[in-house]
Amino acid sequence: MFLGIAIFIVLADQVTKFLAVTYLKPYEPIPVFFDLLHFTLAFNSKAAFSLGAVGTWVFTILSSLAAFALLWFGPGFRTKSWLVLAGCALGGVTGNLVDRLTRYPGFPNGHVVDFIQIPFNFPVFNIADMAISISAALISIKVIRGERIGGKHD
Repeated sequence: MFLGIAIFIVLADQVTKFLAVTYLKPYEPIPVFFDLLHFTLAFNSKAAFSLGAVGTWVFTILSSLAAFALLWFGPGFRTKSWLVLAGCALGGVTGNLVDRLTRYPGFPNGHVVDFIQIPFNFPVFNIADMAISISAALISIKVIRGERIGGKHD
């Protein structure tokens, strides 16, 4: 289940990025759902949601470490909810890591493809960013509620 979810997210992320690069023009918003959702192709050299100003190679290293940690610890998680969250996190991290390793300007400084834009001056993002953010938020809630990472309540 853990790896299946991660693979699904990576595939969904990479397919939608391929479609965005193929069919969208950079920085030209296309309305999808009224003013609530636009597709706007952007290339991000920073962290998730365009945060951070350190060199892209730093995020490549951090993403690699996170992916290895999730691959090491994730299969040992004892509940379905933790396996799902770890799979989502791994899929998101790996989806953006693929871009950092393969896209312009090249290894390890590749720019991440972003294309989903919502209002309120929110940064443009992608499926991997959503998977990372949602899993991080839900993991935080579980930990605050007293759950052990990967296990059951204390």
